[in-house]
Amino acid sequence: MASKQELKRYRANLADELHSAALYETLSRVEARADRKRIFAELAASEKQHAQVWADKLRANHQNARTGPAFKTALMKGLVHVFGARFVLPTLAASEFADRNKYAGNPDTATMSADEHRHANVVQSLANEGKKAATKGADIADAESWHRGVSSGNDLRAAVLGANDGLVSNFCLIMGVAGAGTQNRAILLTALAGIIAGACSMALGEWLSVTNARELARTQIQREADELEHTPEAEEHELRMIYRAKGLDGEEASRVASQIMRDKDKALDALTREELGIDPAEMGGNPWSAAAVSFVLFSAGAVFPAMPFLWSSGRPAIIQCIALSILALAAIGMFTSLFNGRSTIFSAARQILIGLAAAAFTFGVGHLLGVSVS
Repeated sequence: MASKQELKRYRANLADELHSAALYETLSRVEARADRKRIFAELAASEKQHAQVWADKLRANHQNARTGPAFKTALMKGLVHVFGARFVLPTLAASEFADRNKYAGNPDTATMSADEHRHANVVQSLANEGKKAATKGADIADAESWHRGVSSGNDLRAAVLGANDGLVSNFCLIMGVAGAGTQNRAILLTALAGIIAGACSMALGEWLSVTNARELARTQIQREADELEHTPEAEEHELRMIYRAKGLDGEEASRVASQIMRDKDKALDALTREELGIDPAEMGGNPWSAAAVSFVLFSAGAVFPAMPFLWSSGRPAIIQCIALSILALAAIGMFTSLFNGRSTIFSAARQILIGLAAAAFTFGVGHLLGVSVS
């Protein structure tokens, strides 16, 4: 008879496998390309086989192997239908990579462990499709590590965090002003000013961040170009060491480095990617689009606590503000569960508690300041 801890692990593994199977089935249904559709279907079938293993273990211990519908699964499936596969693949790839060793070290799950490693590689490849992969020979110059390809440009994570910034900051601002006993009109004006000021500040900060990153990248690339022009032997030696570190033997690394150095543009591209870790095609992204997205996401979150003061006033407006903010905090917490590995209930509860604690603190400070000023 399995212990309580083992039964808990069986249930967790069953839920994880069913979650993955449902996502891959959804991806297979919405995918237009036949080759990708087939891959998603195969992944779904493999995850179902894994789920059956844990269901059988539970039944062997006279446990119910049924699982209810998971909110996280429904949420991810909805995102797939609304935004398409490419929107969720980075998050899914990061999750698969994090879980690739969860069955390692147990002879009974050796086959499933190998499957999980294969799944992580396959989903990573799908998420990075369109980018050149690392191979032996000259093409290795275009290699990028899995985490740069998967985690960069994770729109879902950026959207959630941007909306959270707007929600929490304006919620705390409104509670601070309300705690001081300010009238409804002043609270509403403060809330609207908070939305505009915060969104502009976030947009400017994002623009500066991306712009500075691009300028630094250009400076580093130009410095690398100068070194390539004046000390090509040293740069070829660096390339040789890089490819040795990637696993090529000495002769192959020398051959690849020598071949790349015949073309100065290709050599600069290789050194930029491998030595500096910079993608010359991106260099941090477009600062204007980054600023616009940051402005919109911050505003989307900040508008929730301000809305009740448009149609209500006094204590009812404050209560509605808190209620709407709790709902928004819960939603953000549920979204964060997609990439933090925790349950939706835990993530939502944690988000609500932290948000309410911050709002209660600012309300108290506002009340003290209001009393002292009056």
